[in-house]
Amino acid sequence: MAKELGLPYLAVAALSGGLFGFGLYVSQMVDPLKVLHFLDFAAIPSGGWDPSLAFVMGAGLIVMFIAVRIGRTRQKPALDVQFHEPEFKKIDAPLVLGAALFGIGWGMSGICPGPGISLIAFWPQNLAIYLLALFVGSYGGSFIIPSGRDRRLAVASD
Repeated sequence: MAKELGLPYLAVAALSGGLFGFGLYVSQMVDPLKVLHFLDFAAIPSGGWDPSLAFVMGAGLIVMFIAVRIGRTRQKPALDVQFHEPEFKKIDAPLVLGAALFGIGWGMSGICPGPGISLIAFWPQNLAIYLLALFVGSYGGSFIIPSGRDRRLAVASD
């Protein structure tokens, strides 16, 4: 990274992470059963389906939509030298496969990585197994599908 991260940048990052974690806790998205009840579409006829995760995601989409619109009116972010756009913008096989694997893991455990990290504060039963699997899967995936510079070179050579 060309620019060293300053204290204001780190303070905003810490505040944002704290706010995100607090929001996960308040919305009960750290409860795997809450998430699993959202994913159980078969429970809709019996009234056992919990649509609350859709409201949490919807609120996040609205906030992000507004933030992106405001950001596009600016020359650069307040605490960085430039905006960082996604490097890969097309839907390809690694994206679809990764999304499917992520969804399967989320559905099996009921824990998304964000809430999984925030659950460290409460350390529920079996969290260590989840976190170990999360880190092994993330690290192991880099051996199967190259990322960063290696992936750019692979895509350029196609």
